[in-house]
Amino acid sequence: MEQEHVVGVDIGGQTAKCGIVNARGEVLAQTILVSNTFSDAQSFVDALASTLKLLISDAGFEGQIRGIGVGAPNGNFYTGEIKDAPNLPWARSKNIPFAKMLSEAMGGLPVALTNDANAAAVGEMTYGAARGLKDFIMITLGTGVGSGIVIGGNVLYGHDGFAGELGHTIAIRGGRTCGCGRQGCLEAYCSAIGVARTAVEWLEQHPDESSLLRLRENVTSKDVYEAAKAGDKAAKEIFDYTGSILGRSFADFIAFSAPEAIVLFGGLARAKEFLYEPIVRSMNESVLPIWKDKVKVLFSSLSESDAAILGASALAWNL
Repeated sequence: MEQEHVVGVDIGGQTAKCGIVNARGEVLAQTILVSNTFSDAQSFVDALASTLKLLISDAGFEGQIRGIGVGAPNGNFYTGEIKDAPNLPWARSKNIPFAKMLSEAMGGLPVALTNDANAAAVGEMTYGAARGLKDFIMITLGTGVGSGIVIGGNVLYGHDGFAGELGHTIAIRGGRTCGCGRQGCLEAYCSAIGVARTAVEWLEQHPDESSLLRLRENVTSKDVYEAAKAGDKAAKEIFDYTGSILGRSFADFIAFSAPEAIVLFGGLARAKEFLYEPIVRSMNESVLPIWKDKVKVLFSSLSESDAAILGASALAWNL
């Protein structure tokens, strides 16, 4: 039987989204596996393989899968390894031969791996808001802050496969400790976890000001978004602060690759009505004059799961 389908897997800090994709780029079936409850890589790989086998079987595509493409934090396109991914408990401070392990668990089915933000960039370039763009930067705002850099229509990997870790550029010198161990990383401020940290700091620094966020025992970025939608002043200020930091960092990124657009993707990007204005304002205040008002800020036009699944699956067609 002709192998007319591939599998795309997007591994994030909280979940792994899995989908079966056909040659037209349609996600025919998908499912989700919680990814942050495993303490060792083999347990996660075994659970993922079981999930994929069930998905393929239930969809009726046994024997029709050409290969598996995976997007993961700190995924190395060249080696197939996940190296020291701080937001994955089973890959923290470790070097995991992930593609090899998953291929073995799937009975020898070929597996290709890349960084999760690179996968999202490929998906967006092929099917979404970046369609037709040759030079853009994909920023994923989720548990962490990831990035995929596309120059001349090609994803930038660098000599070792790890190019494009813009979430770990320094946004604030001597700032918060990031999950990677450094201080002041963009991720420490502009990820979902970073927004929650900002909210806690704001509440502590403004004890006499009322906010809907005070009703939450453990504030999350989702709480901040819902409060902002309800008109909460504090929540709006938190997003303004977050957007301003993103905009300043975007100005630095523009100086590197002169993109036509910066595309935002991920759970936190849902708050675009509160992030867009401070991002653009701060970016244009900070960027070199030759790029002022030239670089578009776009939000993904694909569903959160589809962009990364489609991008990861694209790797598998060449296996």
